[in-house]
Amino acid sequence: MLERIVAILFPLFAITALGFIVGRRLQPDLSHANKLNMDVFTPALVFSAMASKDFHLLSFGPLLLAAALLILGSGAVAWGAARLTGTAPHTLVPPMMFNNSGNLGLPLAVLAFGDTALAPAVAMFVVANLLHYGFGTWLLDRDARLLTVWRTPTILAALAGIAVSISGLSVWPPLLTAIRMVGEIAVPLMLLSLGVRLAASRIEAVRFGLFGAVLRPVSGMLIAWALIAVIPLPPMQQALLLVFGSLPPAVLNYMFAERYGHEPDKVASVVLIGNLMALVSLPVALAMALQ
Repeated sequence: MLERIVAILFPLFAITALGFIVGRRLQPDLSHANKLNMDVFTPALVFSAMASKDFHLLSFGPLLLAAALLILGSGAVAWGAARLTGTAPHTLVPPMMFNNSGNLGLPLAVLAFGDTALAPAVAMFVVANLLHYGFGTWLLDRDARLLTVWRTPTILAALAGIAVSISGLSVWPPLLTAIRMVGEIAVPLMLLSLGVRLAASRIEAVRFGLFGAVLRPVSGMLIAWALIAVIPLPPMQQALLLVFGSLPPAVLNYMFAERYGHEPDKVASVVLIGNLMALVSLPVALAMALQ
């Protein structure tokens, strides 16, 4: 199991390391590339995933509720931790709330529990993205208009993909292939830009990153156990929720922090160290989930 998890995580670490080297030697400005990623590449990735999967969100109602409560509960724990440690809440809370449920969570769900786990994993991914682009944006910018937030390209792409999947319509295969090819740029560019940012990180950010890297999976798994005790879920969905709670922070947290100017160096450290810590937290969560 550990070898399988390492195989999933290795590309993430390798691309981030490449970005670190590029950042040290070339010091590129990736702000425009990051904006293009959020407005074009990531929406294409989301739409192609949703439009090509046959799943029904309503059949996962209790799981969706549990996933939303886990995300919000993680935010509440992080807010308390930020107050106790004197940390800015808008720096610590988002990375603790929004985990790597896409490029890590989806393949891990299929690897651990088989193809039947893909639909509920995608459903949780949708919930996480809706909260991230809605509530998460408001956390970073209290003047943000929620109506405008819900019109962001990624949210529109998710809604369009879900509509295609639920309606039973099919996208012309060559067009879907083109959209998927554009979307495949998103994750490598996220990781590369993360490495570039880490190349300029201060040493203080590493200590902050270690704190967040431990808090994220510990609080997530504890909240997942509490929710499993009160929300009736099938065994597989219980296991998926526990693994969901143990996932490290999403790379997208760094991009949001950079866009809104909330200590991106510290957030980048939490994301990278958190994903390194996943080599420890994910085997523990899987061992508990597969009992």
